[in-house]
Amino acid sequence: MIRSSLLASVALSPLMLTPAFAQETFDLGTIALSSNLTPVEVGRTGATVEVLEGEDAGSNDTTVLKRLDRLPGVNSTSNGGLGNSGSIQIRGLSSRYVGVRVNGIDVTDPSSVQTQFNFGGLTSSGIDRVEVLKGSQSALYGSEAIAGVVNISTFTPEEMGFSGNLHGEAGTYDTYSSGMNIGHRSENGFVAFSYGRIKTDGFSAQSFNDENDGFDQTTIDATAEYDATDRLTFGMALRYRDGEVDIDRSSFSSDATGTNLFTEKGARVFARLETGVVTHTLSYSYFENDREDPLGFTQLFNGQRNSLTYQGTAELGARTTLTFGADYTEEEALLDAVVASEDNTSINAELLFAASDSVDLSAALRYDDNSTFGGQATGRLAGVWRAREDLLFRAVIGTGYRAPSLYERYSLYGDAALQPEDSTSFELGVEKTYGDVGGVKATLFYTEVDNRIEFDGASTACASGFGCYNQVPGTTVSKGVELSGEYVLREGTSFYGAYTYTDAKTEGVRQTRTPRHDLVLGLSNDFSNRLSGYVDVRYVADVVPSAFAPADNLVGDYTLVGMGLSYDMTDTTEAYLRVENLFDEKYETAGGFNQPGRAVYLGLRAEF
Repeated sequence: MIRSSLLASVALSPLMLTPAFAQETFDLGTIALSSNLTPVEVGRTGATVEVLEGEDAGSNDTTVLKRLDRLPGVNSTSNGGLGNSGSIQIRGLSSRYVGVRVNGIDVTDPSSVQTQFNFGGLTSSGIDRVEVLKGSQSALYGSEAIAGVVNISTFTPEEMGFSGNLHGEAGTYDTYSSGMNIGHRSENGFVAFSYGRIKTDGFSAQSFNDENDGFDQTTIDATAEYDATDRLTFGMALRYRDGEVDIDRSSFSSDATGTNLFTEKGARVFARLETGVVTHTLSYSYFENDREDPLGFTQLFNGQRNSLTYQGTAELGARTTLTFGADYTEEEALLDAVVASEDNTSINAELLFAASDSVDLSAALRYDDNSTFGGQATGRLAGVWRAREDLLFRAVIGTGYRAPSLYERYSLYGDAALQPEDSTSFELGVEKTYGDVGGVKATLFYTEVDNRIEFDGASTACASGFGCYNQVPGTTVSKGVELSGEYVLREGTSFYGAYTYTDAKTEGVRQTRTPRHDLVLGLSNDFSNRLSGYVDVRYVADVVPSAFAPADNLVGDYTLVGMGLSYDMTDTTEAYLRVENLFDEKYETAGGFNQPGRAVYLGLRAEF
């Protein structure tokens, strides 16, 4: 039987608090791919990592962004509806501080103003797993990892032979989506293919007009692995995303409408060889993002990245693992007629040590040598102590950096002399389970960012005449607490929730668009062995709009209610209903940009 997993993602990691989990106090079988240089069980890593799998990775929402919103410590902002610019904040720090990988491919855009990923068009098509790693992680991932890293994996067949699934959905704003995942697994490996299509008429992105801004996108992902021998494995991943989105420009423009076109291409190939106690992995990845804004001030954006990476993993004993490696990356950005490029060489190492059956420690170091600004060293220390079989403590301290983007250095508003931003983060966490009825998790966090890069209207370091990007004084500090948990009322019925308090300031001034309070509460229930449902409430309070928000903006407190029902028509086919923003709340996350009103979606899923 297909059964929709309607538990909110707030309870999914690292506590997999479902009735199936109740037989184990801490799940040491669920692997975290992103929290260390080598995959480890979630109960054995000191880092805080949230794991979304299957339908919880996004298919219970129109976009993955809305699912990420329900995680403790994560919130999003959007410049309109589906396809328009969307970003996340992790613990009060924006997307420019967040690294993003899809099947191991770095998909942040080297040609954007800051090197970051646009979450606005990220639908659930093909996505099987999302990990959100929090805190400064440059010791593992280099630049753009001050706030954390989002690691996305697409569909992989689990059963031997052919398997897959199909889905189709229709709903408000004349939104239609469909997708297919198909794959084959044998004793020597697997091959997988995912296809997704979405089209919507949308609604007006900005509040000054009522013209609908539509979105049209096709997504293709393919992955494969093959064991050539008992010791040698080859693998690959391909990604393609193509579409167009209608946008609204400034209300002061004579023609406020426009259309942006984009094409995203990525590839990764690797070979893994086991030689005694050491496993060697050599990989090459390529990413290119083409964007066109035919009526924009800058009309052509092209970003390219080539990376060659070696990683070795040595088992030094029953309790010690050493991972070491090197990486060479070239990035290039074409901004109309302006071409800018750089290269970066790094070496890194991480030592994992099981001090006892209940204590795991890790230490990571990385050194990056950039062709523009020179060397940058970062590190991370993490530990986890399973004090009892139902009580766990975590602690992490890490440093990070963000390299100035190519746009910030070489565009009309750039300053080639910019240096990296740097950060330090701390966190302490505790997790407690209560037999077969649930558990809770609490994490205190603190991150500070120095040597910040912002646009400075008074700077004359560039030739624009209107200001330049500049190293500005002041330290940004984001601190707070994350709480999450679940209580199983009875078999098939669960109450879950999450709360995040974030105090993010720069020299005493509040960070804009960052909720001080973010609360999620939900209830899921199996009404029968075929019918299940959920309802959840998200309350956001005390948000400061940016200085560019219009006077009549709706940035501030809001409450969103969502609900869903699913019915298993057969053992392999499911029909579902989803309602977003049930009470049609009027709100904005970016001043002057509309957010979806009440929306209803009907869909079918089938497995084979």
